[in-house]
Amino acid sequence: FLTMKVDFVSQLSAQGFVVLEPVSNQVVIEYVPEVGKNAGKKVYLGFQIGDEFPAGCPSGPHFKTIDESWVNPANAIQNYNDFGMEWMYWSRPHPNWTATNMTVREYMAHVRNLLLNE
Repeated sequence: FLTMKVDFVSQLSAQGFVVLEPVSNQVVIEYVPEVGKNAGKKVYLGFQIGDEFPAGCPSGPHFKTIDESWVNPANAIQNYNDFGMEWMYWSRPHPNWTATNMTVREYMAHVRNLLLNE
């Protein structure tokens, strides 16, 4: 999975995201949504990168609050996952991943749309 993770991190960096101390197959960034009820609020976003990336979609997203006014998504969010108890997991894989160009840019557009419509 290391090669896949390096590719994912490289694509995130190319979009201006800073990856915070990646561990195993996990990647974490600080994220500030531009749209939705949390627009302008900081949160950590975490992704698990599988051996099959880019053919397989990353899991998640995972959330860890930075901004105290952040409001977690309401539907089917769980407070237990591989990132730790302080993280929330929102099971919302990309619905049409294999019909896209399967890039981090595509995945982050999916995350943005999730937060817009939440």
